[in-house]
Amino acid sequence: MSIWKPHVTVAAIVEREGRFLLVEEHTADGVRLNQPAGHLDEGESLEAACVREALEETAHHVAVDALVGIYQWTRPSGDITYLRFAFAAQASGFEDGRKLDEGIIRAVWLTPEELAAQPERWRSPLVMQCIQDYLAGQRYPLGVIRHYG
Repeated sequence: MSIWKPHVTVAAIVEREGRFLLVEEHTADGVRLNQPAGHLDEGESLEAACVREALEETAHHVAVDALVGIYQWTRPSGDITYLRFAFAAQASGFEDGRKLDEGIIRAVWLTPEELAAQPERWRSPLVMQCIQDYLAGQRYPLGVIRHYG
């Protein structure tokens, strides 16, 4: 008997002067917008995964400040359920010329209004929801997450 498991992912919510760091990426559904996000690697803490994914997808170094929320979303096809940990983070450096992960077209900074105007380009509804929660001031201390091992 196999045990069903969700796909655990992390996302960085990075704001600078009213704009949010997003990635434009190739997906099976076409070019989409998403936060710098990705899967948790074996043995990695959630915070470390967030920092790694942001660097790999945007060439921006980030420092994680708080947990914005935990989100569960099942794709409309029903084949995959994601469990997303979204973190508020601050950009702390940029590696000009760094090669981005395969599938990433570019990093972009968009206002919430610019993002809201193009829902057909969101990777999932979590993209806008995470920003709305961040803008509403939703923050949880990192101490609510315990990493052992």
